[in-house]
Amino acid sequence: MAVGVFDSGLGGLTVHQAVSKRLPDMAFVYYGDNQHAPYGVRDAEDIFQLTCKGVERLWDEGCDLVILACNTASAAALKRMQETWIPKNKRVLGVFVPMIEALTERKWGDNSPPREVAVKHVALFATPATVASRAFQRELAYRAIGVDVEAQPCGGVVDAIEAGDEILAEALVKSHVEALKRRMPHPEAAILGCTHYPLMQETFQQALGEQVKVYSQANLVAESLADYLERRPDFKGAGQVSKYLTTGDPASVSVHATQFLRRQITFEAA
Repeated sequence: MAVGVFDSGLGGLTVHQAVSKRLPDMAFVYYGDNQHAPYGVRDAEDIFQLTCKGVERLWDEGCDLVILACNTASAAALKRMQETWIPKNKRVLGVFVPMIEALTERKWGDNSPPREVAVKHVALFATPATVASRAFQRELAYRAIGVDVEAQPCGGVVDAIEAGDEILAEALVKSHVEALKRRMPHPEAAILGCTHYPLMQETFQQALGEQVKVYSQANLVAESLADYLERRPDFKGAGQVSKYLTTGDPASVSVHATQFLRRQITFEAA
C-alpha cells in the first residue's frame, strides 16, 4: 500500500519530488498519462474519464489515497469525482486547496465570511481548461474579497515540456508573461497553476521581476499531505517500494523526466 500521485504527464513529478522529500519513509506510486497529455486543451468529460481511469490504475497498485497533481484534473474533474464516483474507503485530493490556503492565510475548513487579504493583484498562469473552469477564482472568492485575479491561459507550454524542448518552453513562458502584463502591469503575486510550470519557475520569475512573489504548489502540497496523514494515519500504508508508471513510451518519458529534474528517473509501462 502506497500513496498515489496522478498527473497528465511530467508536471506532477514536481509534486512527487516534494512529497517524497517531506515524507521520506513513505512509498509513492506515480502515474503519468503521457499518452494523452496535455489535458489542458481537452473538454471536461474527456478529462473526467481519463482521470478516473488513471486513479483506478493507482487503486490497483494499493493506493487508497491519491493526489491529483494536475491542476486541470483538479479543476475540471475532482468535484464530480468526489460527488459521484469515489468509494467511501478511498480518498482523492487535489492541488488547489493548499494554494488557496497559502494565499488567503486561512485553513480550508474555516467557514467564516470572506475577508480582506494582503495580496490584491494576482496573476494566474494555467492551462486553457483550468482558466475556463474558473475554479481558482471561485474558491478564492469564497474566502477573500477585493482580490483582482488576471488569468493567462498558457497554451503550448505543457506540450513543449512533454517534448523535452526547454528552449521553446522558455520562449512561450516569456510570451505568456508579456501578454498578462499588458492587462495587469504590476501583479503582486503569481500563481503557477499547473504542476508542469515549476519546471520553468526560474523563467517565470525572471519575466515577472523579482518583486513578484511566485507561488509554486509542490512544497505547499507536501506540507498539506503531511498534515492530512497526521490526522488520517490509516491512509499512510506500509509500502516500501516507489515506482513510476506511464501510459506513454517508458524510455522516452524516462529521458525527458531525467532531463527536467536533473536526476535519473525510470518509468515502466502502466
